[in-house]
This record gives sequence, C-alpha cells and structure tokens, in this order.
Amino acid sequence: MKPMKPIKPIKPLSFWQWLLAVSLALNMGIGVALVRHQWQPVPAATAALPVLNLPDYLDLSGAQRQRWQQLESPFLQDLSANWGQIRQHREALVRHIFAATPDRSAIDAEQARIAALQDAQQQLVIAQLLSERALLNDGQRAQLMALLLQRYAQEATQEEQLHRD
Repeated sequence: MKPMKPIKPIKPLSFWQWLLAVSLALNMGIGVALVRHQWQPVPAATAALPVLNLPDYLDLSGAQRQRWQQLESPFLQDLSANWGQIRQHREALVRHIFAATPDRSAIDAEQARIAALQDAQQQLVIAQLLSERALLNDGQRAQLMALLLQRYAQEATQEEQLHRD
C-alpha cells in the first residue's frame, strides 16, 4: 500500500474571496427565486376575475337594460375621475414617505385626502347599487348580491399581492 499524503489544512478565505462567495450565493438564490416565481401558477384568489356583462348575467329586460345604461354611464365617469384623483394622491403619498427627509404633515395631508376620496367613492358605489337595486326584481337582486359578495370575498388589494411569498 502506498502511504497517504498528508491532508493540507484549508486556508481561511480572504475578505474578497468571502465577499465573492456570498455575492455568488445571493445571485444564485435570486435567480432560483425568479425562475420559481415564473413557473408558479397564479393563486385563484389573485387571478383576474372574469369580466361579466351584468345586464346579460342578470337577464335584464329591454326596459331594464335601457335604464341600466342611463345609470351606468355617469357612474363610470365619476368613478374613473375619482380613481384618477386617488391615484395621484397615492403617488404623492409614496413620494413623501420615501423622500430623503419624510415630512409627516405632508404624509398625513395626503392620507386624509385619500381617505376623503375613498369615502366619496364609497358613497358613489352605494348610490349606484341602490339605483340598480330599484330597477331589479327579487331574483335579480339576489343574483347581484351573491355575485358581489363572492367577488369581495376573493379580492386582494395590490398591496397584499405585493407582500405575498
């Protein structure tokens, strides 16, 4: 038998070798996470909900459809304008939060404005639903209520979706 060669002791890594190893491990981890994320199916709760044509879904009569369209057009315009204002104030809020020196009074003012706009939006939605309710029959009301409750139970905010995983 041949005599075994002595095992050389492992030299400790230099700072730069250690830093390179950590960097490579981190990059590999991020790469694996990105690949895994791309291959994962979207959970049902965050998948896009199918778009429904409510007049068809509720089987509205001709007269109901005409009234529905009269109610829907101004509601959608108001809602869109409201969302636009909320979006602007949310952007301003985020910019204030992540400013070099956050100004708490500016943050609070943006938050208060967003809350007021959200309250106005909720009032728009309530008024619209009450108007829709008035033109529906009992069966159609039950259908619409079930649909709304189902959708609300499945919704996740964009912030919730961002912070998952």
